[in-house]
Amino acid sequence: MPKYYEFKVCGYYLYYTASCVIEAMHVHASDKRMTEAGSAKFFVKNNGDTTVEKKGNLTDREIRQIRTFIKDNYKEMYFKWQKIADTGFYGET
Repeated sequence: MPKYYEFKVCGYYLYYTASCVIEAMHVHASDKRMTEAGSAKFFVKNNGDTTVEKKGNLTDREIRQIRTFIKDNYKEMYFKWQKIADTGFYGET
């Protein structure tokens, strides 16, 4: 599973999977096991805003912090996404 970064944000890795690139750009947030169980899922819009698809085990505070991190870094993250995905940002046709 490709990680957007090797470091954790709020104690969670931010990653995507090769099997989920058929959807619009999104970010999974998970602990060291990087499994879908308990992970959160954020769809990313073309301005860096996010829609929380799944909250997982994250607290509201952790979600706010991760959303802020994504907003500040979404362009760099999108370049990584594009390496294996043909899809764009959430809400684009």
